Amino acid sequence: MKNLGAYIQAAVYIVAGLNHFVKPKMYLAIMPPYIPAHTQMVFWSGVAEVVLGVGMLFPATRSYAAWGLILLLISVFPANVFMAASEQFASLSPWIRWGRLPIQGLLIWWAYRYTRVH
Repeated sequence: MKNLGAYIQAAVYIVAGLNHFVKPKMYLAIMPPYIPAHTQMVFWSGVAEVVLGVGMLFPATRSYAAWGLILLLISVFPANVFMAASEQFASLSPWIRWGRLPIQGLLIWWAYRYTRVH
């Protein structure tokens, strides 16, 4: 059952990472102004999600990928805070904007479950 969770997590990150290349404007819009090189950040975070998602598929790389996902989730948290607090996104429901923040914590916990080598 634990492998199933890793495979689901892999699929989530691979799809999310590929979405950075399909809809980059969506990710560019939530980049805080103080972060430099928005286009490159969106590109490389997409690459990281795909690579780390693939890493979750294999027991030999799963622990490293899980730690990478935790670091990635922490690094993109400022974009989620910016989206939640920015008037630019006021048309979105506050439940969507602010609800993303605790979900980040759940995603970190989910990845952490795979940090131990079995």
